[in-house]
Amino acid sequence: MTDALSEQRSRPGADLWHRFRSHRGAVVGLIILTLISLMVYLGPLVWSVDPNLITLADRNLPPSATHPFGTDELGRDLLARVLDGGRLTLAVALAAVITSITLGLLVGAIAGYVGGVVDNLLMRIVDVFYSLPSLFVVILLVLVLGAGFWPIVIAIALFSWMNTARIVRASVLSIKEREYVEAARSLGAGHARVLLGHVLPGTFGPLVVTATLNIAFAILTESALSFLGLGFQPPQSTWGGLLFEAQRAVISDGHWWRGFFPGLMIFAVVLAVNYIGDGLSDALDPRRRKR
Repeated sequence: MTDALSEQRSRPGADLWHRFRSHRGAVVGLIILTLISLMVYLGPLVWSVDPNLITLADRNLPPSATHPFGTDELGRDLLARVLDGGRLTLAVALAAVITSITLGLLVGAIAGYVGGVVDNLLMRIVDVFYSLPSLFVVILLVLVLGAGFWPIVIAIALFSWMNTARIVRASVLSIKEREYVEAARSLGAGHARVLLGHVLPGTFGPLVVTATLNIAFAILTESALSFLGLGFQPPQSTWGGLLFEAQRAVISDGHWWRGFFPGLMIFAVVLAVNYIGDGLSDALDPRRRKR
């Protein structure tokens, strides 16, 4: 029994998974996110209907065995359009999170490690971005830059990096004063080696949690842009864009399926990601690890 306990303690990955698994909401969220991702990316291999195929004879059909999610006013299969739009929505969210995490990590690491005037200047920049109405400025940026993939990604990333910068800065301020970092400096390690090899690895836990929560922010922001008609333009579609197209059909004609399924996808992914972030926060909490 002692050997088994020792083996478990020597496997931090298994211990992390055990703590994460104890959070039921996080496990359910991980299952939901995995299923939706598999459906979005592998679903077209099974449901190989062209999302832009117009069939006027099949327009405005409710969900059925032939069209599980129904059809729109042009007879296009809504399941195919949800799968197609999901790939673009998730791709935008992932690209925006990677961009924002990179920017936040860079700013936070420099501010926390260098300190002094540089720290004050960078944190004031963070405060300025926090004070701006994010959605309004994102809309202006999209209007100026256009509604392409990278303009939307950059617009979202520019207003989701600040929290990452603050978290990384706080972690760096704590880690850079520890004994093993001082020992590395005393052995002649340069600033770049100390920062990259000894300080930044300690910020991994908070970064993972922040990244999961930023995914939800990116999906909601992209959906809001598309819902306002400022996102990707036809024939490209996202979940938010499908909701925008469904406004009149749902309100005036009662075609509930037009808005229900895209909205359900957004709701399920955002909820799942938030629960996953909550579970990771608990699993990576040093106080819980100590207990």
